[in-house]
Amino acid sequence: MKFEAERDIFAEAVAWTARSLPGRPAAPVLAGLLFEASDRGSVSVSGFDYDTSGRAGITAEVGEPGRLLVHGKLLADIAKSLPDRPVRIVSEGSKVLLSCGSSQFALRTLPVEDYPELPGMPGATGTVAGSDLAKAVAQVAVAAARDDTVPMLTGIRIEIDGDTLTLVSTDRFRLAYRELPWQPDADCPATTALLPAKVMAAAARALAGRDRVTLALDDGQSGAGLIGFASQDHPRGPRQMTSRLLSGEFVKYRSLFASVYATTATVETAPFLAAAKRVSLVAERTSPIRLAFTRGTVSLQAGAGDEAQASESVEAVLTGEDTTASFNPAFLLDGLQVIDTPYAQLSFTAPGKPTVLMPRQSLDVPARDDFRYLMLPLKAPRASGAGPA
Repeated sequence: MKFEAERDIFAEAVAWTARSLPGRPAAPVLAGLLFEASDRGSVSVSGFDYDTSGRAGITAEVGEPGRLLVHGKLLADIAKSLPDRPVRIVSEGSKVLLSCGSSQFALRTLPVEDYPELPGMPGATGTVAGSDLAKAVAQVAVAAARDDTVPMLTGIRIEIDGDTLTLVSTDRFRLAYRELPWQPDADCPATTALLPAKVMAAAARALAGRDRVTLALDDGQSGAGLIGFASQDHPRGPRQMTSRLLSGEFVKYRSLFASVYATTATVETAPFLAAAKRVSLVAERTSPIRLAFTRGTVSLQAGAGDEAQASESVEAVLTGEDTTASFNPAFLLDGLQVIDTPYAQLSFTAPGKPTVLMPRQSLDVPARDDFRYLMLPLKAPRASGAGPA
């Protein structure tokens, strides 16, 4: 193989595909990036770990078509540090020679014949704006479980129904729900899928700048159970990523959202978030942050007894009776940080019942229900200062 490409195009393609490489590969070849150069002036760069794949296409001057496999993480580190000169790749036996200006590298290749066949993209299901998808996924991914004790809880559920795409995640203690418009294919049926939150977050971030992102879904009934993300309008060539779907029955969550709330409290998002960050500094890992809502004010408190304590008050507009609630500080901060409007509304049904956080553009406009972040309250600390009961 022999080809030459612009440095920025080469480095970006390598970085894109290196995202899909496993930290601890099950087989040595899975640590590699696969290069395939065609005699039509194009080169594809691919990575695969049996669950997730990434592929980037670039234009290049191909002197000799072929295939080679090289250690991906090392190449990614090299590529991002290269000078602003054309990159030349030449394979020689068991090595690949990379030159860029006066920089010269000789890297050992991996046995390309042992590399597994990459999965193909499922059939297209529809398209969505890249920026809309990135924002929606960021809002939902915060509620997915971090450990894989229950794999289903590490995922984001996708629900497709007409021109609405719904994303949901939960770790049992909180739940994030987001609706966004999209353009389904004419023959796209209503369907659902569950995929790893980390994979979807990485794909959405990487494609955030694209006008249209294609979602391609094979629910597993007639295939391997894959979801794909692709962009053909990438300025440096096509990009795509696939992931195996997760199995398991998702939580029946819709009944958790009340149709009527006894009390709502509206706060300015930025001041309330800043106050919550300050007060939570004294909260121990298992200690709650306590919110007390009265007319015109919400008081935030953390810490008790002989431990460090903090309190602060922020303006609030209350509808309904005065109320109090205690939450895991990290969960409250996660929800507030993904609210993208000047105001946030907290809605309460009854003490001990879940609280729903929603975005609100102004005091004159009702809260939007296309994003809802539900939190289970904690018991307030006992007067003795011990942790939550």
